[in-house]
Amino acid sequence: MRRILILLGVTIFVAAGALFGGTTQEDKAKEAAAKPVPPSRLDAIKKLSGEWVEIGEDGKPTDKVVAVYRTTAGGTVVEETLFGGTPHEMVTMYYMDRDNLMLTHYCVAGNQPRMKAEKPVEPNRIVFHCDGGTNMKSENDEHMHHATLVLVDGDHIQSEWLEFKDGKQTMNASFKLARK
Repeated sequence: MRRILILLGVTIFVAAGALFGGTTQEDKAKEAAAKPVPPSRLDAIKKLSGEWVEIGEDGKPTDKVVAVYRTTAGGTVVEETLFGGTPHEMVTMYYMDRDNLMLTHYCVAGNQPRMKAEKPVEPNRIVFHCDGGTNMKSENDEHMHHATLVLVDGDHIQSEWLEFKDGKQTMNASFKLARK
């Protein structure tokens, strides 16, 4: 009898809470869905979808496709293919890890450095720094360690990749690209 009275009391308490302003899980879900979601930094990279050609020394776009961007995985990942169809083809995947914009670079060197974007200082400039990786004994192995992506405008981007070995920069690869 005591259990029945306790259960009845709990039921009345829960029902009263629902009737007189208590927040249910369903209410919380509706509330969360109604709040606008701020755009992520990944959204800016999604806008790059398509083919990008090299800008020549004369400042004009060439016919040479250097990069292809495509959004995949239900809009949660942007795939960048550099030098597609060549022996130097590489793929970089951009994605969010909670509130952090990340990338994993699948390098022709056979390793996969992972980089985390710095907090934004300039709205159109995304700076990444190495945050570990795979197929490397340590960060002293030769690997891409730093990347910068500048979204100049809707049809122009610049990127710079810095390779490091033993804590020192060994190569700088810079690209100026235009939308094809």
